[in-house]
Amino acid sequence: MSPVAQDPEGWSRWPAPAKLNLFLRITGRRPDGYHLLQTVFRMLDWGDTLRLRRRQDGRIQRHGASAAGVAEADDLAVRAAMLLQSEFNCGQGADIVVEKRIPAGAGFGGGSSDAATVLVALNALWGLGLDTGRLAALGLRLGADVPVFIRGENAWAEGVGERLTPVALPPAWYLLVDPGVHAATAALFQASELTRNAAPATISDFVSGVRLGNAFEPVLRRREPAVEAAFAALSQLGSAHLTGSGSGCFVEFADRESAQAALARLPPGLKGWVAEGAPRSPLLAALEAYRT
Repeated sequence: MSPVAQDPEGWSRWPAPAKLNLFLRITGRRPDGYHLLQTVFRMLDWGDTLRLRRRQDGRIQRHGASAAGVAEADDLAVRAAMLLQSEFNCGQGADIVVEKRIPAGAGFGGGSSDAATVLVALNALWGLGLDTGRLAALGLRLGADVPVFIRGENAWAEGVGERLTPVALPPAWYLLVDPGVHAATAALFQASELTRNAAPATISDFVSGVRLGNAFEPVLRRREPAVEAAFAALSQLGSAHLTGSGSGCFVEFADRESAQAALARLPPGLKGWVAEGAPRSPLLAALEAYRT
């Protein structure tokens, strides 16, 4: 993903990378009903691109229709800009264009990443000078996955996903598959068959290769024939996993050639592509390029 650049009309381009959950366990619930999770977030060198331009009239305006049919008022990118503007009484505005590649409802983090990129980029473009911690706290109000995209590190996560411990992950390539199912996260969290009391895992469990699984995988595979079909196809190519609470699936490979060879073996009609795991978010590189 390319670092930020600004054109003669004042537009700058910022990456909003996708993520994978390499596993996802639910270990309990808080008194307020939120589920307690454990997961590892893996950043990808692939995702959406946002184009942003400062406005002096204070308006926040999205240009172009949402690929997922989301109304402008509900768009997380727009909401992020408005939240940042209102919280810090900023008189500047922004034009926003989201170039979507990440499928909605697949668990690759598209909406959360878009929101994080808006917060990070507009903090720079508007000259607010907020540190990462303050941006992450603001992002948590938009969604539990937003802080990890703001911090931009591969991370072990606990709590509702906001307690992050950076982890070093080896280079890897991924075959990603979108079964075309828009998984409704709220409904899945309410599923009666969802395992909510898994024994807590440790980072050493993960590092040693213990298969920790994804609590949503058995639920979605039973409920959605397209997800079950994707798993059946991917299981012929390697160890198949579900990402997040979405329908997206993946298999990890050590190199690009192996991932591309597996992609070529997918059954016709199954949408797949290859992406590289990133040692850190491309958004951090874009921010550094902007500052220099």
